[in-house]
Amino acid sequence: MANGVVDFFVRGLHNLRAEHKGCVATIGSFDGVHHGHQSIITQINERAKHYGLPSVVMMFEPQPREYFSREQAPARLMRLREKVDALLDAGVDRVVCLQFNRAMRSLTAQKFVDDLLVGGLGIKCLVIGDDFHFGCDRKGDFAMLEAVGAIHDFEVVATQTLKADEKRVSSTRIRAELEAARFDVAEALLGRPFCISGKVCYGQQLGSKLGIPTANVNLHRYRAPLSGVFAVEVLLGGERIQGVANVGLRPTVGDLIKPVLEVHMLDWAGNIYGQRIAVEFKQKLRDEQKFTTLDELVININQDIKTARDYFSGAGN
Repeated sequence: MANGVVDFFVRGLHNLRAEHKGCVATIGSFDGVHHGHQSIITQINERAKHYGLPSVVMMFEPQPREYFSREQAPARLMRLREKVDALLDAGVDRVVCLQFNRAMRSLTAQKFVDDLLVGGLGIKCLVIGDDFHFGCDRKGDFAMLEAVGAIHDFEVVATQTLKADEKRVSSTRIRAELEAARFDVAEALLGRPFCISGKVCYGQQLGSKLGIPTANVNLHRYRAPLSGVFAVEVLLGGERIQGVANVGLRPTVGDLIKPVLEVHMLDWAGNIYGQRIAVEFKQKLRDEQKFTTLDELVININQDIKTARDYFSGAGN
């Protein structure tokens, strides 16, 4: 930590200090930190080792597509905290997160380079897609970066596209696999099981009143990459607990405008409010449904629990 700034995560341009200058960087949303992203991280780490400098991922919050499209933006695979943790675990030395707002969207391509890349990061090498475009004047592209790099003495390197089954590994492709509940394919593209993590919060405690207590995690977004009822495994501390999860708007109760993750953990009891859990999705059991009565809801949840038990019993054979 230098000058009160956590060195591996810098949030906001105003928190960039002189000691943060000099790096090998890339720019992107990195939603999911999938195998394609990991390939880019390998690239920047190799160039960083060559130059003897730290590797840096620059990203924006909200993501630019979220800023422009609002609720119509694609569902996130990861929240910011999950993404930063995954990037650091993948070997990135530092994550720089800048607010995407009116001032940021108004930067010309040249101003973006001068203020952020040269003045802010002091880049020595930029690893970027050859289709990358930036700047409110739309003048920022790979060729422009190469020309400016020759003036400011930084290298520009094209990212390598990673393919699986002859198709590009991308966040969009992973969203499609999750929506179709093909969790084995999504896991292969991500390099790990898909999970949602977060802090357990208080809800209406309806589950407890119905005799089926749940741990609730707010997703803080208008859309989730999947919805329905699932057999899951909950990671809590060192434990791995089987469970049933619902991701959605609880149509029977009808009290939500943003989706929530609710998990009933099988054969487990305890107070975990305020604790962080990670939920791995194993099998889709059904779509989310609206039932006419709470009694009908309880009958179906109990059926979901039985189906999940049958799944885990079979999965263990």
